[in-house]
Amino acid sequence: MPSIRIKKELNDRTYFVTPTVKNWYYIFDRYKRWEILADCLRYHVENKELKIFGYVFMLNHLHMIVQCPDVIGFIRDFKKFTSRRIQTNLQQTEPNVLELFRNSEGLYEFW
Repeated sequence: MPSIRIKKELNDRTYFVTPTVKNWYYIFDRYKRWEILADCLRYHVENKELKIFGYVFMLNHLHMIVQCPDVIGFIRDFKKFTSRRIQTNLQQTEPNVLELFRNSEGLYEFW
Protein backbone atom coordinates (compact mmCIF):
# COMPACT_ATOMS: atom_id res chain seq x y z
CA MET A 1 0.00 0.00 0.00
CA PRO A 2 1.48 3.37 -0.93
CA SER A 3 2.34 5.88 1.71
CA ILE A 4 2.18 9.63 1.46
CA ARG A 5 5.24 11.41 2.74
CA ILE A 6 4.79 14.33 5.08
CA LYS A 7 6.64 17.44 4.00
CA LYS A 8 8.95 18.88 6.63
CA GLU A 9 7.26 22.28 6.49
CA LEU A 10 3.91 20.60 7.31
CA ASN A 11 5.31 18.33 10.03
CA ASP A 12 3.36 19.90 12.91
CA ARG A 13 -0.12 19.58 11.39
CA THR A 14 -2.93 17.19 12.29
CA TYR A 15 -2.93 13.91 10.33
CA PHE A 16 -5.05 10.83 9.87
CA VAL A 17 -2.62 7.89 9.76
CA THR A 18 -3.21 4.18 9.24
CA PRO A 19 -0.21 1.95 9.98
CA THR A 20 -0.96 -1.47 8.48
CA VAL A 21 0.65 -4.83 9.18
CA LYS A 22 2.57 -6.30 6.26
CA ASN A 23 0.29 -8.40 4.04
CA TRP A 24 -2.65 -7.48 6.28
CA TYR A 25 -2.02 -10.40 8.66
CA TYR A 26 -4.34 -10.50 11.69
CA ILE A 27 -2.12 -10.42 14.76
CA PHE A 28 -3.35 -7.76 17.18
CA ASP A 29 -6.23 -9.77 18.59
CA ARG A 30 -4.17 -11.98 20.90
CA TYR A 31 -1.32 -12.08 23.41
CA LYS A 32 -1.80 -8.50 24.62
CA ARG A 33 -0.51 -6.95 21.40
CA TRP A 34 -3.01 -4.10 21.62
CA GLU A 35 -1.31 -3.21 24.90
CA ILE A 36 1.99 -2.80 23.04
CA LEU A 37 0.35 -0.27 20.73
CA ALA A 38 -1.38 1.52 23.61
CA ASP A 39 1.83 1.71 25.66
CA CYS A 40 3.67 3.29 22.77
CA LEU A 41 0.92 5.86 22.22
CA ARG A 42 0.78 6.62 25.95
CA TYR A 43 4.55 7.19 26.02
CA HIS A 44 4.37 9.67 23.13
CA VAL A 45 1.47 11.54 24.73
CA GLU A 46 3.32 11.84 28.04
CA ASN A 47 6.81 12.55 26.68
CA LYS A 48 6.69 13.80 23.09
CA GLU A 49 3.77 16.25 23.02
CA LEU A 50 1.59 13.92 20.95
CA LYS A 51 -2.09 14.80 20.83
CA ILE A 52 -4.45 12.00 19.89
CA PHE A 53 -7.86 13.16 18.72
CA GLY A 54 -9.10 9.66 17.98
CA TYR A 55 -7.87 6.14 17.39
CA VAL A 56 -9.15 2.64 16.80
CA PHE A 57 -7.21 -0.63 16.93
CA MET A 58 -8.21 -3.18 14.31
CA LEU A 59 -6.99 -6.76 13.80
CA ASN A 60 -4.20 -5.81 11.38
CA HIS A 61 -3.99 -2.03 11.39
CA LEU A 62 -4.93 1.02 13.38
CA HIS A 63 -6.38 4.41 12.60
CA MET A 64 -5.24 7.54 14.41
CA ILE A 65 -5.86 11.25 14.17
CA VAL A 66 -2.75 12.81 15.68
CA GLN A 67 -0.86 16.04 16.01
CA CYS A 68 2.56 16.79 17.46
CA PRO A 69 5.54 19.03 16.73
CA ASP A 70 7.23 16.16 14.87
CA VAL A 71 4.68 13.86 13.23
CA ILE A 72 7.37 12.37 10.99
CA GLY A 73 9.43 11.42 14.05
CA PHE A 74 6.39 10.06 15.86
CA ILE A 75 5.46 7.72 12.99
CA ARG A 76 9.08 6.56 12.64
CA ASP A 77 9.49 5.94 16.37
CA PHE A 78 6.06 4.32 16.70
CA LYS A 79 6.77 1.81 13.94
CA LYS A 80 10.29 1.10 15.19
CA PHE A 81 9.31 0.58 18.84
CA THR A 82 6.18 -1.47 18.15
CA SER A 83 8.01 -3.62 15.59
CA ARG A 84 10.63 -4.61 18.15
CA ARG A 85 8.10 -5.28 20.89
CA ILE A 86 5.79 -7.29 18.64
CA GLN A 87 8.75 -9.27 17.29
CA THR A 88 9.66 -10.22 20.85
CA ASN A 89 6.03 -11.05 21.60
CA LEU A 90 5.80 -13.27 18.52
CA GLN A 91 9.06 -15.03 19.39
CA GLN A 92 7.63 -15.91 22.80
CA THR A 93 4.08 -16.80 21.76
CA GLU A 94 3.90 -17.71 18.05
CA PRO A 95 7.36 -18.27 16.54
CA ASN A 96 5.89 -19.81 13.38
CA VAL A 97 3.87 -16.64 12.72
CA LEU A 98 7.01 -14.55 13.12
CA GLU A 99 8.47 -16.19 10.02
CA LEU A 100 5.69 -14.59 7.93
CA PHE A 101 7.42 -11.26 8.49
CA ARG A 102 10.92 -12.24 7.39
CA ASN A 103 11.94 -10.39 4.22
CA SER A 104 14.26 -11.58 1.45
CA GLU A 105 17.30 -10.26 3.37
CA GLY A 106 16.45 -12.30 6.46
CA LEU A 107 15.26 -9.31 8.48
CA TYR A 108 11.83 -8.96 10.03
CA GLU A 109 9.58 -6.40 8.40
CA PHE A 110 6.43 -5.77 10.38
CA TRP A 111 4.86 -2.58 8.98
